[in-house]
Amino acid sequence: MSFEDNKERVIQEYVPGKQVTLAHLIANPNRDIYTKLGLEEGASAIGILTITPSEASIIASDIATKSGDVRIGFIDRFSGSVVLTGDVSSVESALQQVVYSLHEILDFSIPKITRS
Repeated sequence: MSFEDNKERVIQEYVPGKQVTLAHLIANPNRDIYTKLGLEEGASAIGILTITPSEASIIASDIATKSGDVRIGFIDRFSGSVVLTGDVSSVESALQQVVYSLHEILDFSIPKITRS
């Protein structure tokens, strides 16, 4: 019996829950970050969210933009990533509103909003 005959096959399956896995505010980021991410410079903060199921990133983006003066820098409905830009207080308020709304309306598990 050869090594190849003894191979085990592993099937991995991802079953997402309803959760915001990351909510982070970057205040006054280095300008290189804007360039590397393809974001417009001029905002004093970047907000980052990751959400499962990933389609909820669309809902989160809608909540964020309706909550204040923030812009969507990036949204990926396949990975659940959302990047917001704006002034520090607007981005922080948008993150808080998204986390609160997803928890209260859709019963999502939520993290503490972190900041750097």
